[in-house]
Amino acid sequence: MKKKIGVILSGCGVYDGSEIHEAVFTLLAIDANGAEAVCMAPDMALAEVNHLSGEATGATRNVLVESARIARGKIRNIAEVTAGDLDAVILPGGFGAAKNLCDFALKGAAASIQPEVARLLKEMAAAKKPIGAICIAPVVVAALLGKECSPEVTIGNDAGTAAAVNATGSRHVDCPVTEFVVDRKNRIVSTPAYMLAGRIGEAHEGITRTVKAVIDLC
Repeated sequence: MKKKIGVILSGCGVYDGSEIHEAVFTLLAIDANGAEAVCMAPDMALAEVNHLSGEATGATRNVLVESARIARGKIRNIAEVTAGDLDAVILPGGFGAAKNLCDFALKGAAASIQPEVARLLKEMAAAKKPIGAICIAPVVVAALLGKECSPEVTIGNDAGTAAAVNATGSRHVDCPVTEFVVDRKNRIVSTPAYMLAGRIGEAHEGITRTVKAVIDLC
């Protein structure tokens, strides 16, 4: 039976949702490793950003509806997913991870996590099921589990973000773009992707290796 790997999306587009390259590479790597992706997202509003200008538009969109664009419509409301449905879960990056899945973009180490995202990740951690996090998404894991589990994660080597990760009680590990960090005790795998990537191929290599590492932990 195929392993079921949850993919938590946060919208569609790097500035207000999931980074599309990272999400697609994640889905591709899951399939290439003989597993099945289970896409999901919270049903909530997001603040829209014009991806041409980089400016906020003042409009709102829905995270679940926008994420459905990446998932080709095959997506579930995360509120309806439990750890019992999955063998592992992976969070692609994009600013949506730091703005929609949590409020790290505003509050740093004091961030709170979207309730259904927090519930599912805590269930996964309690069940000792692997968690993967890409690009800025490790901050979600750090803010949620830092005080309880002190996980080791990476966002690359940005000093300011690394300091905020450490302030959650987690431990940041510097990591090159094509590599990944495995916290075997907590069964967490993370990679920098576009926190460091200068080329699309660099992001692809790191994510491909990370997804395989997550599946190998199942």
